Amino acid sequence: MPMHDWTRVEAGIFHAFHHEWISEIHRALNRGLLPEGFYALPEQIAAGFGPDVLTLQERNGSSESGSGGTTTLTRPQTKYFSEQVRGLRPRRKSRVVVRHVSGDRIVAMVEIISPGNKDSTYTFRDFVQKASQLLDHKIHLLLLDPFPAGPRDPNGIHAAIWEDYTGEGTFALPSNEPLTFVSYESGEVLRAYIETLAVGNPLPEMPLFLAPEYYVKIPLESLYQAAWDTIPARWQRVIAAQP
Repeated sequence: MPMHDWTRVEAGIFHAFHHEWISEIHRALNRGLLPEGFYALPEQIAAGFGPDVLTLQERNGSSESGSGGTTTLTRPQTKYFSEQVRGLRPRRKSRVVVRHVSGDRIVAMVEIISPGNKDSTYTFRDFVQKASQLLDHKIHLLLLDPFPAGPRDPNGIHAAIWEDYTGEGTFALPSNEPLTFVSYESGEVLRAYIETLAVGNPLPEMPLFLAPEYYVKIPLESLYQAAWDTIPARWQRVIAAQP
């Protein structure tokens, strides 16, 4: 299924799809993608950031072995790749997070960008800075941005986060592929695996890291299709109409 142009409908229509897509990702993770010791929860709040799906590790769970889904050791192959040694970034003070003793450890987050994340300079900067804070805490991130780059992120969401985190604006988004999907491997070295695409392109398979060098593959194409099938036909015709 091709990527659709979600700028054709108001934010409320996308929100309905957003909810379904996140639900499909959440179910797929818990139905076999994640190895033993890990589980996913949707719609949680953590460290001041509103992720769509949290991947957590049970107490005494293993990040490298066990039954269930298969973690992969080989480096993911994406169109673009960035790397940053941790020691080069001055640590920022971040808010204090107090957790209940029964809470399980967060290892990864999945976030689908919504129009609200970019609707003002304040909300966009807040999103970028909180993403950087999560990377500082070595939480792995998978960010999916189905909206084209705009005045606040002319080179896409990854370029904005990477510049905030490293102080370097080194990524240039191709003009013919204005959508960005990026997976961050947040270990002693921060690595970003970036796919860019255009409306009409098939969705890529993306890695979700659970530990440095260990990740599961998220089949975004099939999960997107399952979510799309829940959208009323009236809006499918508007979104999928030929330009």
